[in-house]
Amino acid sequence: MSTAINPADDERTEAGQTSGHQSRTVPVVTTHADRRAEADETVRLQKERFGGMKFGACFFGWLTATGTAVLLTALLGAAGAVFGFAQDGTVEQATENAGTIGLAGAIALLVVVLVAYLAGGYVAGRMARFNGLKQGLGVWLWAVVVAVVVAILGLIAGSRLNVLTNLNGVPRIPVNEGTLTLAGVITAVAVVVAALVGALIGGLAGMRFHRKVDRADLTAETGTTAR
Repeated sequence: MSTAINPADDERTEAGQTSGHQSRTVPVVTTHADRRAEADETVRLQKERFGGMKFGACFFGWLTATGTAVLLTALLGAAGAVFGFAQDGTVEQATENAGTIGLAGAIALLVVVLVAYLAGGYVAGRMARFNGLKQGLGVWLWAVVVAVVVAILGLIAGSRLNVLTNLNGVPRIPVNEGTLTLAGVITAVAVVVAALVGALIGGLAGMRFHRKVDRADLTAETGTTAR
């Protein structure tokens, strides 16, 4: 009796085993941590490609800050006129000359600048999506550049091209509008710092919105709230 194994039978057996293994589907289970890690990696790659300071977004943020400053100054002036708080011209003095105002005017000026550049930084951070601090810094740099350019034009052509002087309601730091006192110098430095801090905080706030959107699908599945 022959016990030899037919090679063809072996081939059919191996083919059947192989096809059986191939037809078997193993489900892949992904956890919330896996999905979170994948989403974070996607955001990281997008940030490497599209991150950095966006001067266009920062420019529009500066425009927003300037418009907000004008609006807030007008509202403060109107409120002071209605309630009798600005009979001595405190608000107007605060926006025109940081060297001759009192404590109330200095506080009003700082609040206006802080809120205005907070709004400007938020717009820039919201538009650029990434690097909120850089967008806020860009808004502040636009303000510095514009102020320097306008000051140079004013020195060359006189007050006719001094846009900030002719535009009422824009808070500004007096450089050549008289002799600065110690209080005026301190107020001027405080205004610069307030604008920078407001722009940086606004940039971070605008960027945070996009981080919430990036995690929205994950939080919807787990029923948690993005932080």
